Amino acid sequence: MYYLRDSTLRMGYFDIKLPKSIARALNLPISDPRRQQLKVLKKLLRKARFTQFGQEYKFDEILLSRHLGKKFQQLVPCYDYSKLYADWWHKAKDGVPDVCWPGVIKYFALSSGTSEAASKFIPITKELIRSNTITSFKQLLSLAKYEDVPKSAIGKGWMILGGSTQLQKGPTYFAGDLSGIQQKNIPFWFQGLGLYKPGKKIAKEKDWSKKIEEIVENAPSWDIGFIVGVPAWLQICMEKIIERYQLDNIHDMWPNLAFYVHGGVALEPYKKGFEKLLGKPITYIETYLASEGFLAYQNRQDAVGMHLALNNNIFFEFVPFDDNNFDADGNMVDNPEAYMIHEIEENKDYSILISTNAGTWRYAIGDTVRLVDKEKSEIIITGRTKHFLSLVGEHLSVDNMNKAIEMVSEELNISIPEFTVAGVPHGLFFAHQWYIASNDVIDTEDLRRRIDEKIKELNDDYEVERRHALKDVYVTVLPEQTFMDFMKSKGKMGGQHKFPRVLKGKMLEDWKKFLQSQMVS
Repeated sequence: MYYLRDSTLRMGYFDIKLPKSIARALNLPISDPRRQQLKVLKKLLRKARFTQFGQEYKFDEILLSRHLGKKFQQLVPCYDYSKLYADWWHKAKDGVPDVCWPGVIKYFALSSGTSEAASKFIPITKELIRSNTITSFKQLLSLAKYEDVPKSAIGKGWMILGGSTQLQKGPTYFAGDLSGIQQKNIPFWFQGLGLYKPGKKIAKEKDWSKKIEEIVENAPSWDIGFIVGVPAWLQICMEKIIERYQLDNIHDMWPNLAFYVHGGVALEPYKKGFEKLLGKPITYIETYLASEGFLAYQNRQDAVGMHLALNNNIFFEFVPFDDNNFDADGNMVDNPEAYMIHEIEENKDYSILISTNAGTWRYAIGDTVRLVDKEKSEIIITGRTKHFLSLVGEHLSVDNMNKAIEMVSEELNISIPEFTVAGVPHGLFFAHQWYIASNDVIDTEDLRRRIDEKIKELNDDYEVERRHALKDVYVTVLPEQTFMDFMKSKGKMGGQHKFPRVLKGKMLEDWKKFLQSQMVS
């Protein structure tokens, strides 16, 4: 077990001396979800009440209300990125202080998600970085409750494969991937222990190919217990290490590797290919770390969902993901229904709104989640508000897609590390076009039939529409490298970049043009 004494975290034989402020935060008393969230909201409002945003939306009046949450929802509008940036954040980016959060914003996370062409600038404050660090350590502490896992691995190296810490310099700020910003601000005491890999020098490298080459070169000198990063890029990295040193698996190089901390995309499509690189089982730990903050993490062994970080400077709201609150393109209506954590139901999809200590207020981050354990405040990510297909009412979610691919991969004993789906015309009606990445030998017609049948099992609306307006399903199998090359062509190599599970609009047009150019060449 672990315990904290005199700001020292002791876990087995492993000690970490923590700053007193973080030690205090890790010892926060647990109370009911509603109480925790109202306490967080009050703290955020007090801190930001003298900002331009706080003055505009009467934070002082909200703080005096007996019904804090309801008053906040009544006086403060909901925002998506475009509106919040146009109305407020552009001023913070220009160096204006006290816009949505006290002071000048020093960092901006560059994020294009998986569907937008232009980069978004998400404000990152020192308070948010500290909150992310605290949540990371809460997750680390939760490992003490895991059974039959090697605790000794915790004192080994942490190989964090993220964006470059060499950030872009703006007039008054630095910008880059959140993973790069977070790594740049890794606590000095963590770096001093020698746990952080690949180290500051390699982490600064902007060229993704060069970064991988340097990691491969240095891999034999590291004793890695944890790997952290997006599945596709970590898999590529491990494949290159195995190939370079002619290993049977990655455990021949790193025998103490025991944990994989993952997030950003569902692991299921990657897992079969990923496990081919291992010499023994490892423990998978899911996280929900968005550019806007560290929202949730898996804190129980074999838990289905992730525990929401309810008492660490993020105030959550939940908007039912239905036709009353979203249009056909996944855009949220102006005044949606919004509920707090204690008001939502299990096994129902919600779009998530957050307010944070980086000046993010009632902000729709674009994800849909489902509460799977109300008592433990555990959620799963089911997709994106704009990453679903409902051409004729089939309501096909990313969650359905991931599960179908996982089931089919198991049945056929094949690896499908990437896939994407688009809606296409079929005469007067519609069809779904799947693009599947696999280097295995596959009977495309058999794969098409199995995917279609699995989704019928998973989704009643889809099953109904396949007998009516959704006339067919097409499958195109492509080499995995094709997907990687497309990402490279879009400047989205490595770091937090993920291939979109649903293609629409300009991204779909670009993908089709790219495939045509590949056929010509």
